[in-house]
Amino acid sequence: MAQLISRLRVWRGAVLLLAGLYFLIPMAASVWFSIDDVNGTIAFDAYTGLISAPGFTDSLVLTLELAVVTVVVLLLLLVPAMIAVRLGSPKLRPLLEVVCTLPLVVPPVALTAGLIGVLRWGPDYLMDTPFFQTFVFIQQPEFPLVLVIAYVLMALPLAYRALDSGLRAVDVRTLVEAARNCGASWPRAVVQVILPNLRGALLNASFLTLALVLGEFTTASILGYQPFAVWIYSVGNSQGQMSVAVSVLSLLITWVLLLLLAAAGRERRHKTATAS
Repeated sequence: MAQLISRLRVWRGAVLLLAGLYFLIPMAASVWFSIDDVNGTIAFDAYTGLISAPGFTDSLVLTLELAVVTVVVLLLLLVPAMIAVRLGSPKLRPLLEVVCTLPLVVPPVALTAGLIGVLRWGPDYLMDTPFFQTFVFIQQPEFPLVLVIAYVLMALPLAYRALDSGLRAVDVRTLVEAARNCGASWPRAVVQVILPNLRGALLNASFLTLALVLGEFTTASILGYQPFAVWIYSVGNSQGQMSVAVSVLSLLITWVLLLLLAAAGRERRHKTATAS
C-alpha cells in the first residue's frame, strides 16, 4: 500500500509539473517578447507606456463597470430563482437547469446575430412607443447595457453550476425552517441564514463571470464597442509588444483574483471550523 501511495505521488507530481510547464513556458515567452528590445537589450517601454496609451484607461474602466453590473444582475436573477425552486418547487429544478445551461449550445456569434436582429427590429416597429427610447438607452456607447444582457446570458451556465454546487452542500430547507421557527421573516431568513452559507458559491460565480467579461471579444467586437479585450486586439495591429504586455497583465490580474477568492474561501472555512 505504501509503495502504491508513493507511486501515485510521483505520478501526481509529474502531471502537475507538465501542467505547470504547459502554462509557464508560453507565459515566459510572452513576457520575454514584451521586454525584448530591437537592440537585444531589455526594455519595459511596453509596460510603462500603457497608462498613456490612447483608450487604455477608458476601455479598462468600461470593462470593470460591465463586469460589476453583470455580476450583480446575474446574482439577483439566479440566486432567488434557485432558492425558490429548491424550497417550493423541486420538480421545476430540471427545467431551470435546462434553461440556465442552454446558452452553452448557442455560439457567441449566433447570440450576437440574434441581438442585432432584435436591435434592428425595435426602431422600425416601436418608433411611436416608449420602448423606442429603451432600445436607444441600452445601446449608449458610454455604457452599453446590451453587452450586459449578452454577458448575463453567456455567464448563466457557469454561475448556475457554481451556485448549484453550493446549494447541494447546504440543507436549505432545514435552515429556512429553523430561521422561521425563530421568528425570522422569509427575506431575513434568506439574507442572514442562506446567503452566508453560500459565500463560497457566490464568490465562485462572481469570479467566473468576471473572468468571462474580462476576456470576451466576439460580441463586443461585432456590436462595435471597445471594452478591454477589443482594445487589446486593436492595439495588437500596430503595437505588438504592448498588446502582449496588456495580455500578460490581464492574465496576472485574473490569477490574483483567483488567489484572493481561494484565500477568502479558506478564511471562511477556518472561521466555520473555529466556531464549530
